[in-house]
Amino acid sequence: MKIVEVLGPGCNNCRRLEAVAREAVAIAGVEAEIRHVTDYAEIVAHGVMSTPGLVIDGKVVSVGRIPSADDIAGWLVTA
Repeated sequence: MKIVEVLGPGCNNCRRLEAVAREAVAIAGVEAEIRHVTDYAEIVAHGVMSTPGLVIDGKVVSVGRIPSADDIAGWLVTA
């Protein structure tokens, strides 16, 4: 099972990224747990200074933007 973390304080972009990530999980057909991380210390611990951030299995794959569901699905498959 994949662990997907959306990093951000809960703003509109962060919530939108979470929705796109859920769509990507369905597209990729993988089993994944999606977590929304709002704790600034944990966000910074990932090295993310611009939100929203996206982490798949501990690896930061996107920072400061909302990638497409297809891009995220590709990352899920190759992670």
